[in-house]
Amino acid sequence: MFKRVIYIFVFLISASIFGQNYTKHTVAKGETILSIAQKYKVTPYDIYKINPDSQNGIQPNTVLLIPSSIIKNVSKPIVNSTNSNPITTSQVHVVKPKETLYSILKRYNLTPEELEKNNPILKTSGLQIGQELVIRKNANPLKTTVVSKVNTTYVVVAGDTKYSVARKFGVAVEELEKQNPEIKDSLPLGIKLKINAAKTNNTAPISIGEPEKPYAKAIDLLEYTVKSGETLYSLTHLFNLSEAALTALNPYLKEGVKEGMVLKVPANLSFTKETKNGLKDLSKSISNQQKKQLVLFLPFNASKIQNDSLTSVSERLKKDKFLNMTLDFYAGALMAIDSAKVLGMNINVKIYDSEETKNTTSALSIISSSDFANTDAVIGPFYQVNVEKVAGALESQNIPVISPLSKDDGKSFKNLYQSMPQNDAIKNAMFDYMHAKNGNIIAVVDPKKMAIKQYLQDFQKDVKLVGVSDKGGFVADSIKKYFVKNRMNYVILVSEKTGVIFTVTNTMQSAMKDYQVQLVILEPNETLDFEEIALSRLTKLKMAYPSASKENETEEAQQFAIAYKKKNRIFPNQYAIRGFDLTFDTMLRLSQGQTFENSTNTNASEQIESKFDYAKKLSGGYANNGIYILYYDEDLTIKQAQ
Repeated sequence: MFKRVIYIFVFLISASIFGQNYTKHTVAKGETILSIAQKYKVTPYDIYKINPDSQNGIQPNTVLLIPSSIIKNVSKPIVNSTNSNPITTSQVHVVKPKETLYSILKRYNLTPEELEKNNPILKTSGLQIGQELVIRKNANPLKTTVVSKVNTTYVVVAGDTKYSVARKFGVAVEELEKQNPEIKDSLPLGIKLKINAAKTNNTAPISIGEPEKPYAKAIDLLEYTVKSGETLYSLTHLFNLSEAALTALNPYLKEGVKEGMVLKVPANLSFTKETKNGLKDLSKSISNQQKKQLVLFLPFNASKIQNDSLTSVSERLKKDKFLNMTLDFYAGALMAIDSAKVLGMNINVKIYDSEETKNTTSALSIISSSDFANTDAVIGPFYQVNVEKVAGALESQNIPVISPLSKDDGKSFKNLYQSMPQNDAIKNAMFDYMHAKNGNIIAVVDPKKMAIKQYLQDFQKDVKLVGVSDKGGFVADSIKKYFVKNRMNYVILVSEKTGVIFTVTNTMQSAMKDYQVQLVILEPNETLDFEEIALSRLTKLKMAYPSASKENETEEAQQFAIAYKKKNRIFPNQYAIRGFDLTFDTMLRLSQGQTFENSTNTNASEQIESKFDYAKKLSGGYANNGIYILYYDEDLTIKQAQ
């Protein structure tokens, strides 16, 4: 009986919803929502609408419902509320992932008013993936609302909420309930709603805004539908965004979070794990039941060395920094392989020369001429563009490809793992920490630091900005006026000018008797390393900063350094430690009796100087959110903030 009920429910969804026919599609290995949409000639939005859970990712053997016929209702006249004459010439644009209003306006050479005129839904719903926009050039700007649908009906589909339906048609929830009293208490699946969108009272033109700013232009936005029980607090932690940043992208959040809201979030952000029991020691749960295979692509560029008859290997090592970095990373990786043997891990490791330049690699030819069917994970190549090529080549086999050193956010592949925390994530972590401490945040920004200033204006709107003149001057009182009692006053220093540094730190030190203050930097600042800036000045202010790694002075770390020196006759540098950390962590994850992907979804870990807290990115693939907040303590040591 239970199976029969489920069958009837699925049948009703697949055969009756929206009055359309639906096809069942079983997800094959390597397929994505985009590839499935292209196969059936529908949009990703059509699939998400019927299968809301697919927004969180799809797995092989998942069954999706696919609309087999999407009615393109584009030939109907569009009514201008100031002119009753119908306009019959129109063109339709289906919004693709990562498109923005500005890019669409630019593509069709339209003004904002022209796009607004034929798409009034933009005012209430904004731009959505899969949305159909009516495009018509040379339209006159409207002074009143354009109504494309006056009286219509809508059949509720899976994933709909009263809020999402109301926004879709530009009416208030209260108005929707008034027009359909039967949904006052709930919104039944399959119910046919009456919609009178003409009752909207919005007469002001849509303000799309100016063309994208330099910083914002690099940011792609995706959409996320708010689920039942989610709050503003849980959403900020889910996306690793501050409340100010999330509200800046979605101003209507100021009115409260409601189920069904469609939020815009940067595509390069990643989901935080909802449940995580701190950092796990993966060495305590090793399983050797199944032999695993790990491949490393390292850029030795041996053929270049062999073909260079004029330069000896020793001379090349003195000059070639990239080769030295590779050899250091390799030495650290070998230490990890030795450690894995000691622990009895059942892993076979293959190391290939990826022969890299910034734009080319031999890794692709190695993949095409070798059998990667039994490969469980790949580390490398080094350059981001090359690791993306390898991820693309192995995506259909769903083989994890781990980028070892790059912080760049490039193309997204479902099997690509960015092991280095990305620059924006590092900055966001610092702000998350300050907000968690209920800090009052002030930033002193040099005029040359436009990228950071734009970042603050776009995503950290609660920060009080103090400008610096081109000559490096500003009034100390311009900082003091923002200080508040009974809260930590974080002063972010974004300047490399010695005079600015002295003024900021002097002002903060003089205020310490009345206020709680702490100095913060968001990225390395070489000026602070000069002898002219005394270390005691920074330690007194407990200068804090975010970092992808930390110095480890534990006994375990010292033992590693001694063992490394014994083997290589030199202490390990940052690249050697990175080679060990990443390789050892990857081997441990492959030895947990599960796939690398499953291990990243459930466990965060820490090795000598790095944390590995992988989280799924909205745009596909995984990012590492393992970031430290460090500070200079008065005992002249660097400590981790709690």
